Amino acid sequence: MSKHSYPLDRTAYLLVDPYNDFLSEGGLIYPHIEPIANQVGLLDNLRALDRSVRSIGLPVFIVPHRRWEAGDYEDWAHPSPTQCKIMHGHHFARGEWGGEWHPDFAPREGDTVVSEHWGSSGFANTDLDFRLKQKGITHVIIVGLLANTCIESTARYATELGYHVTLVRDATAAFKAEMMHAAHELNGPTFAHAILTTSELIATLEAH
Repeated sequence: MSKHSYPLDRTAYLLVDPYNDFLSEGGLIYPHIEPIANQVGLLDNLRALDRSVRSIGLPVFIVPHRRWEAGDYEDWAHPSPTQCKIMHGHHFARGEWGGEWHPDFAPREGDTVVSEHWGSSGFANTDLDFRLKQKGITHVIIVGLLANTCIESTARYATELGYHVTLVRDATAAFKAEMMHAAHELNGPTFAHAILTTSELIATLEAH
């Protein structure tokens, strides 16, 4: 069990980018994460976490990436490499299956769906910080995709804003094992307050 404590009235569960393109067979990006997703048991771990956090009443925040639309980024002065890939690959396209929620992780009544982030951070240019503060949240658990991009960027930003940040090493995935290693062994320890496994986190939460 983790030595960290999670006040249930001040802790939120942040699920980043639960789109079909990332998490479903046939998704545009899923083949690139599938080996690591299978290795860590990503989908089963996300399902287990979803059951656990809902059973104890933690607020669930869906933190979605911008759904691609025709014209996005094309006249930007400085689109990032990732934004260029989205533009050319039409990832998470609005109105298409790939840009819909994975059926197991779609928002439910009472969940908060924050405004879509254009880059990697779920906080930058969105209402995430405002809406967390309106619920008195001080602790955030951040899961989803990808470990070394949106998860890391969102978690770093959360730390800068003063939140207690938890990463879950087997509730995320990346394109390469080296990226997972960097996210959890090299970079994560410089900003995250806790880096746990799914089973460790569930045991800690359900002990409260």
